[in-house]
Amino acid sequence: MSSNKKLMILMLFLTGFLMLGAQSVKFSVSPAELSPGESGTISATLQIPAGQKQSVDPNDNEYLYIEASHPDLKFGSFKLPKADKIVSDSEWQYSPSIMLSLPFTVLANAKLGVKSVTVEFGYNLCYDDGMCNPPEDVEGKVTLKVVEKVLGVGAAIVEDSDAEVTSETDVAELSESTEALESGIEEAEVDEESPAKQGIVKFLILAFLGGLILNITPCVLPILPIRIMAIINQAQKDRSKVLRHVLIYALGVLVSFGILAGILIGVQMAGESAGWGVQNQNPYFQVTLLSIVFAFALSLLGVFEITAPGMDTANKASGKGGYGGSFFGGIFAFLMAISCTGPFLGAALPFAMAMPPVGTMFFFLTIGLGFAFPFILIGIFPAALKIIPKPGDWMVLFKELMGFVLLYLVYTMLKTTLVLTAGAYLVNVLFFLLILGLAMWLYGRFVRFEYSKITQWVFIVIPILMIVLGAWQLLPVKAEYLETSAAIVLEGDEMVADPHALEGWYLFSPQLHAKLMDEGKTVFLDIGAEWCKNCKTNEKTVLFTDDMMEFFAENEVVLLRGDFTKSDPILLDWIKSHDRMGVPFNALYKPDEKPVIFPELLNKKMLKDAIAKDAN
Repeated sequence: MSSNKKLMILMLFLTGFLMLGAQSVKFSVSPAELSPGESGTISATLQIPAGQKQSVDPNDNEYLYIEASHPDLKFGSFKLPKADKIVSDSEWQYSPSIMLSLPFTVLANAKLGVKSVTVEFGYNLCYDDGMCNPPEDVEGKVTLKVVEKVLGVGAAIVEDSDAEVTSETDVAELSESTEALESGIEEAEVDEESPAKQGIVKFLILAFLGGLILNITPCVLPILPIRIMAIINQAQKDRSKVLRHVLIYALGVLVSFGILAGILIGVQMAGESAGWGVQNQNPYFQVTLLSIVFAFALSLLGVFEITAPGMDTANKASGKGGYGGSFFGGIFAFLMAISCTGPFLGAALPFAMAMPPVGTMFFFLTIGLGFAFPFILIGIFPAALKIIPKPGDWMVLFKELMGFVLLYLVYTMLKTTLVLTAGAYLVNVLFFLLILGLAMWLYGRFVRFEYSKITQWVFIVIPILMIVLGAWQLLPVKAEYLETSAAIVLEGDEMVADPHALEGWYLFSPQLHAKLMDEGKTVFLDIGAEWCKNCKTNEKTVLFTDDMMEFFAENEVVLLRGDFTKSDPILLDWIKSHDRMGVPFNALYKPDEKPVIFPELLNKKMLKDAIAKDAN
């Protein structure tokens, strides 16, 4: 390259650098105040210096864009504005300014208060002689206030790339709002008979009933007889202790739900997007839970009993040890229940997550109260225990049978672990369960009153070390364990058959859904997961049956599926945008109509009625 050409390029570069002061980007949001579920627009306006222009190929737009991110907002796609000059089908030109707008919707579970949204604007200016500056990326922030009820529409609070702030909103009012947010004090004036208050009461009732229903879900039902049998055993020894045992059981349940609420509140306050069911996408959660269930199964099969050195009579075991068993029985029941909590409280959970922290905590404690309520009734009315047969050999047989039921649950959890990880990790988990079983056998064999206290303590320490060292060596999830099968990546709106479903089901993507809606198609969407028992029930009894597939085909319904087994932010955002928090998620979409969101457990009649409605 000649020295003259180098000098020319250098001068052009310096000229462009000096002219950056003549160009500026201003960001704005409209409206400035929105309620959860409402939509707005974020805009970026670029002032283009004289002698320059923004050229764009509308078919291949690479350098001109606007993007934004915030966990409480769901963003759409921007569209190119009308060009100031159309040179050809492949070249549009803009000058002396250009504005890009990005639509968004406030999520239904968004926390109230002031939100600072990060926005990025990209552009690539060119000169009239054809030379172009390097692509530029400018980052700015806009401030949006999420309110319980929209009182009016004001202008946006704007922060541009030069840190200039322009607003038609009173700055003092903004300052007060920000201080209120930071201090965590947000008060809403609610009338005694206002819809808001009525809504709170309704959702708390749903929370209590949801907790009550959890006792008969597939997640919890297998372990309920175990807990009832323990209460029967205590009652036969001392009926005066029944109420104390069930209250301690209830305390274990409430403490567990309180801890869960605290974790979710912390995640939300940290700005993360929490959704129900995501704990099942974590291999560590699955392995921890299946290990606990496996240990309980071994206990029911007589491999070990929880005792302490020096306990020489069943009297002591039914005293101090019994209350601890009731408390941890509540925790264990909670662990089994959380996988089913989201589906049975689908509509109420987003409301709970949108409340202030105290309200969210109270909501989850109400779920726990409903969950423990049947046992509380037994404690208050111990006479109800008379209808239960007296202790005998049937109790031993029943206990052992429940042990095999828990082993079956371990099997289902191992299947989920295999879906989440590679086969090599599953082998590690199986070897860890072998170590856990040996440790439990050593504990049960030697921690008995006929052995000395030293022997008992030795065989308490040895099993603990075996379990800790086994977990340390075998259970860490390495990167290669997460590389299972290659993921099918959907690009745009292409139709890709779902390899895990019947013929006629296609993998979901928002782009494909939008295309089908534009074409006037009727779409049924099923989002499920391998670890979701209700999802599998829907598939076996309704969605994948021959007559239902024929009905879908006769009515020209396009079938889409989303797999939420692993973490998928796109699916999570889609679910939350419909005021739901977990799977199963089933919805019917018809052009120019509101989507029909179905309950978590489907039946054929409800689907056929919704599809056939207004079909003619």
